[in-house]
Amino acid sequence: MSSTQSAYPDTQLFIDGAWRAGTRDTAVINPANEAQIGRLALAGEAELAQAADAAARGFSAWRKVSAFERSKLMRRAAQILRDRTEQIAAIMTMEQGKPLAEARIETLAAADIIDWFAEEARRTYGRVIPSRADAVRQIVTREPVGPVAAFTPWNFPINQAVRKVSAALAAGCSVVLKGPEETPASCAALVQAYVDAGLPAGVLNLVFGVPADVSKYLISHPTIRKISFTGSTAVGKLLASLAGEHMKRATMELGGHAPALVFADSDVPRAAKLLAAAKFRNAGQVCISPTRFLVEESAYEEFTQHFVATARAIKVGNGLEDGVQMGALANGRRLEAMERLVADAREHGAKVLTGGERVGREGFFFAPTVLVDVPLSARIMTEEPFGPIAPISTFKSYDEAIAEANRLPYGLAAYAYTRSGATSAAVSNDIESGMVSINHHGLSLPETPFGGVKDSGYGSEGGSEAMEPYLVTKFVTEHR
Repeated sequence: MSSTQSAYPDTQLFIDGAWRAGTRDTAVINPANEAQIGRLALAGEAELAQAADAAARGFSAWRKVSAFERSKLMRRAAQILRDRTEQIAAIMTMEQGKPLAEARIETLAAADIIDWFAEEARRTYGRVIPSRADAVRQIVTREPVGPVAAFTPWNFPINQAVRKVSAALAAGCSVVLKGPEETPASCAALVQAYVDAGLPAGVLNLVFGVPADVSKYLISHPTIRKISFTGSTAVGKLLASLAGEHMKRATMELGGHAPALVFADSDVPRAAKLLAAAKFRNAGQVCISPTRFLVEESAYEEFTQHFVATARAIKVGNGLEDGVQMGALANGRRLEAMERLVADAREHGAKVLTGGERVGREGFFFAPTVLVDVPLSARIMTEEPFGPIAPISTFKSYDEAIAEANRLPYGLAAYAYTRSGATSAAVSNDIESGMVSINHHGLSLPETPFGGVKDSGYGSEGGSEAMEPYLVTKFVTEHR
């Protein structure tokens, strides 16, 4: 890794304790100017086999390291990340597009996540079960499940990887991490922090490649005992099916289409400001981003006015420049997807109050966009946009709002704003979602559960619940 903020490093594979070349390599593109900024090594089957074999050896050694010692090493890795925040944040902005301030926050948050799992490593308790006979002892212990294959996306190249890697390492598992090809260097910086903290060879391996080929090979490999995937619902279902075929444990953090309910009794200007900030964070490329804005009729005009004003005031540009609040989309595919969604909404009668088009001719920039009068037949109302587009609709009654909130097969995150304790309690019970945030945006903390229901997946990647998939339960009964 370069010691300067201005240099972007080429990224290699990390297998069995060493950085190395792959079968071939590919370009890494800066989404702010579409220029090639580096090269990325890609693994073929030979490198994947070596990574899996290394993980098997690493697991044999790492599982024998005490939880106390694992915790200390992880804390060292967290501090190394903090010490390198400026360098890593600049790299992340160059390859992903998000503003430098957001990249700093992601890097520092990753260190906090490592610290959280470092403590959880020391709390993998068992229990004693009272027996029916004096001469019998019954105990339950928790053991690491084995080598893990983790698949992570490009929108949060450190945050998504650190949750999987840190939970696995805390439990005593080894990992083959398939990082994001479009944002590889910041993910590699996370691996380097663990290496510099003293992690033994083979315990953490990093590969890149053709996603379908890598996932098929690793999930079917007999060494791998668990997979963890973050990505689209369509791909998640394919990988879950493959995992089931090979009887592998799986954690799936998939897509969402988060409803945001704004009731007339809420602090409407505050709701508009906070929801707009959440919507346009990382250019809307966030799995828990509020997506469908459902506003009670009597508050609609006030909410829309404040929301549009906030959207228009957002400074869009290169994330490395001062004052930029929203950077480029991560790739050209996202830009094209935004243009298609807006065009489709217009064809169905929607109105664009602000944005709706590409910004500039260079880079993958798309203006913060607000749509109104959007019918349910428009694609934006059923497909996860994963970009800076906000459709605002109205509702007349509580039941109508809940029905719309639960209409889609997704259930990752949901938001609501109200001053009524009764409404708040009802929303908490009635919305079908793995996470519900009311009157603020308090999701994705290290100590809180993170996961969805329905087509948004299963399992948690936060809180104490995140450790469970990496541990197996062993029951021992002994007659003395």
